[in-house]
Amino acid sequence: MNQTIVRPVPARCRRQVRFPNPAGRARRARRLLIQRCTHCGKLRHYPRLLCGSCHSTVVEWIEASGRGAIHSWTVAHHAYHPSFASALRYTLVTVDLEEGVRALGRWQGETPAIAQKVAARFEARAGSIDLVFTPCSA
Repeated sequence: MNQTIVRPVPARCRRQVRFPNPAGRARRARRLLIQRCTHCGKLRHYPRLLCGSCHSTVVEWIEASGRGAIHSWTVAHHAYHPSFASALRYTLVTVDLEEGVRALGRWQGETPAIAQKVAARFEARAGSIDLVFTPCSA
């Protein structure tokens, strides 16, 4: 039995909610910022409106060291955004930062290894600034 199900498209919110995001300005200045809840002290990255622990909306921004260890990695064979089409095949790594949060970035170096020590840097590419991880010795 072939039946087409038609679902209504949700109406767009007329008012877009924006919150201050100094991480974008910091990225342009080649600095990695993460959020710290001022109520319970929990660190979080990527930026969010609410703390996942206490649901507070009050946050402070702290600079991350950019050092960490590889938690996971994958090779992208498909451009999920047109600006990445010319970069195919590229490697993405999920990194456990020293501060206790995870960050996702592009990988530059030989084949990555789980628990490999890395350092973050920023690289300008086609109108954006990418977080890039490279191997480090300590």
